[in-house]
Amino acid sequence: MAPYRFLLLASIALSSATQAQVYRCDTDTGTHFSDRPCGDNAETITIRDNRIGGNFGDNLPHESDTSEDKRGARRRPPDTEDESVCRFINSTDLRTYLTRNQVVKGMTKDHVLRAFGRPPETYPTPQETWVYHTRYYGALYELTYVYFKDGCVERVDYRKP
Repeated sequence: MAPYRFLLLASIALSSATQAQVYRCDTDTGTHFSDRPCGDNAETITIRDNRIGGNFGDNLPHESDTSEDKRGARRRPPDTEDESVCRFINSTDLRTYLTRNQVVKGMTKDHVLRAFGRPPETYPTPQETWVYHTRYYGALYELTYVYFKDGCVERVDYRKP
């Protein structure tokens, strides 16, 4: 009887969110689950939502203020005239990149730290650059250069030493 209980509980847990209530009743013949009260001793079961997801607000660029000129036309502020490298990366893609230890254009410095860790070399000028070393069997195999603009990754270059 135990495998049937497991299957029943699994099917209840995987059922759609439209199911309002689940009731558990202990009787002489065993434990029963139902969508309606099945006796005087019916116990309401709470099923937690087990869907995986993220916040759509993760990694959104900062809101820029817009202003109006004399004619009432809306214009962008002067600091956003050129296209920014900071871009929206949806939470699912971001988690995938971080899990793969991968850095892509538009990531923030925090994302790079989470993917690659602290860089052994940093250069603040002429453009902020972080350099990572890849070693195989103790020998330097590859250098990864991460270039930042406005606090976000502008490009990533992989070079042989």
